[in-house]
Amino acid sequence: MWIFLGGIIIGLLLICIRLHYQKSKLQQKVELLEPLVESVENIRDILYYCETVPKLKYLYLSPTVNNLLGPNALNDHTQDPDKIFEIIHPDDYEILVKKIVGTLNFNQPITVRLRNHLGEYIWSEEYATPVYKDGKFVAIQGLFRNINDKIVLQQQLEYKSTHDALTNLYNRDFFQVRMAHFNERNEPITVVLADLDELKWVNDEYGHQMGDKLVCETAACLEAYADNDMFIARIGGDEFSILIPNKSVLQVEQYLKNVEMKMQRDYKDLPFSSIKISIGYEYSNSSYGVMEQLFSQADAKMYKNKKERKLLKQKV
Repeated sequence: MWIFLGGIIIGLLLICIRLHYQKSKLQQKVELLEPLVESVENIRDILYYCETVPKLKYLYLSPTVNNLLGPNALNDHTQDPDKIFEIIHPDDYEILVKKIVGTLNFNQPITVRLRNHLGEYIWSEEYATPVYKDGKFVAIQGLFRNINDKIVLQQQLEYKSTHDALTNLYNRDFFQVRMAHFNERNEPITVVLADLDELKWVNDEYGHQMGDKLVCETAACLEAYADNDMFIARIGGDEFSILIPNKSVLQVEQYLKNVEMKMQRDYKDLPFSSIKISIGYEYSNSSYGVMEQLFSQADAKMYKNKKERKLLKQKV
């Protein structure tokens, strides 16, 4: 009897010793993992693991999502994973759908725009990995980060590389790119050349700051009646050029008439009562291989118009 009880006690002691040992080992693992967990929780990038079947369900979403989308984003998205469809930019919606169903190319970074709590669309870059079970796509795990500043800077640099700093019209380099583009296409095109008549006089009489205002007012007039298909560029100090695709001669002439009428208005805050500009244009029903020729012909007509305007002014 005592031997039996002694055996039970010894067995319980061994079990307690073993449990204590296992608890100590587990505590050591926890202590080792604590810094890693803390790092994950505080890393600027956003980590997630999301089941996709039978429905979306986050098994993990790092709290740093609040920094990107707003103070309640973690709670909102873990409770309602489908909320991501509400904040994705409409142009990126298809990318999200393909990711959720597993048909996206996961070898490439995923760049989309997400709307934050302020209503602003923020660019994010994501590296995602599909998870399979028994050969079936069941989840996605990944990391994404805020790259909005990078994208905005890139867009600003691209804009500056294609636009005139003073007028925000396209610059000469971009105009040449569009010329080459239309030279390889077969569509109706009109090339317009325009040259300010009095920029030098305004610069000499009132200074270059006033000359800049004249250039900017001219750019505004050229843009006032333009549509999204037109390419208006400042190709020199007082020179402008316009590419007008898929418009008839009558439509082009009406556009130029509207522009010239707008230039005749009274500029109360400027030393000139109207904008005086010489214009020439050339049309072709096919742009293929003739763009440089059209430019030269429009340029010649513009200078002819300038001479005629000078002669008329002298007679007056």
